[in-house]
Amino acid sequence: MPDTKTVTRFAPSPTGHIHVGNLRTAVLNWAIARKAGGTFILRLDDTDPERSKDEYADAIREDLEWLGLTWDREERQSTRLDRYAAAADAMRASERLYEAFETPTELDLKRKKQLNMGKPPVYDRAALALSEQEKDRLRAERGGHWRFKLDHARIEWTDGILGPLSIDAASVSDPVLIRGDGQVLYTIASVVDDTEMGVTHVVRGSDHVTNTATQIQIIDALGGTAPAFAHHSLLTGPQGEALSKRLGTLSIRDLRVAGIEPMALVSMMARLGSSQPIELRGSMEEIVAHFDLDAFGVAPTKFNVDDLKPLTASYLAALPRAGAEAEIAALGVPEESRDAFWTVVRENIATRADIAGWWELMQNGASPEIPEDDRAFVAEALALLPPQPWTEETWGEWTAAVKAATGRKGAALFKPLRLALTGRTTGPGMGDLMPLLQKGPRV
Repeated sequence: MPDTKTVTRFAPSPTGHIHVGNLRTAVLNWAIARKAGGTFILRLDDTDPERSKDEYADAIREDLEWLGLTWDREERQSTRLDRYAAAADAMRASERLYEAFETPTELDLKRKKQLNMGKPPVYDRAALALSEQEKDRLRAERGGHWRFKLDHARIEWTDGILGPLSIDAASVSDPVLIRGDGQVLYTIASVVDDTEMGVTHVVRGSDHVTNTATQIQIIDALGGTAPAFAHHSLLTGPQGEALSKRLGTLSIRDLRVAGIEPMALVSMMARLGSSQPIELRGSMEEIVAHFDLDAFGVAPTKFNVDDLKPLTASYLAALPRAGAEAEIAALGVPEESRDAFWTVVRENIATRADIAGWWELMQNGASPEIPEDDRAFVAEALALLPPQPWTEETWGEWTAAVKAATGRKGAALFKPLRLALTGRTTGPGMGDLMPLLQKGPRV
């Protein structure tokens, strides 16, 4: 029976494009919802009016649709500012939200002093000692920001990936929930949304663990129930280097332009960092059926974009003609030749962009560069080449005749002849390819 009560969300900020780091978060949350038959929410965290752009929101939707990560409903935080204001008022009334006035420079000086004294750089709650007169004076000078007053007790929960966790709230600064300019920050907006939208499971990066601890207390202060949290490992580069500096070149948009197939991406992200081997799946349903959050571990996870290339090639090799019909039709391949064309081509392309090169060869022939040592041999062989049209038997008959005439055999026979006809040293079986070649080589 589907568990329709399961609700997950993917909450990107429309300030840039989706990259492999937050795609992984999206896939895990999507898979949990789909496996349970629950609800997957796309929530645009767009409370920053200066950095949030409609074009990025459109790009996020487009990328998710291309990947097949469909959502059941969309929410935008910019339309829910009244809900965050109400939550802030409730926390002020319960004395869990207080106004503070330190500037970034002043806070930085405090942190440096604490570190020099061997103390943890935790906010000292100096604002709580301010009188109303002092607050009025500071408000006249600068904008005040609002901090949540943590209960200095241990915050404990069982993480879906990391296991039992416990954080001493006294070791954490009271989080700022509202900036001096009035902008609502992620922490309070996320808590209010998760609570009011009935989110039951939240999977995100392990860099959010401390943030989760504070959010659990905020949820409790608002009378809500904390979702089941799980924190996946962070991605690193192939050598264990930080991936953050490379994310600009690892956007989903860039990978799409590079020819990576969506099924290759989602198949990898649904397993990367787990004890299960990465396996290419043929459909989103297969990905969901084999998904297991319990298999994910805590160690940093290496990501190499080159690993997506063989997955993409394998996906294309198994793709029915219908899956590439748009590309084949755009090239002008005649209807009667399309089945044979795709059968020959699909196991010999790295990306869809390679399809055009094979049709160019079949239409116009090759202009190969023959090594000096093989030129006389190739010239003799081409003199024995039967006239077109060629059949599936032509390759075998021709190579047999060339072997008899020249004495060459094995690779020394076949490789130069393949190069002469195709301009390539590898490719499909020549018996299958030759009937599709409309012109001979230009040697």
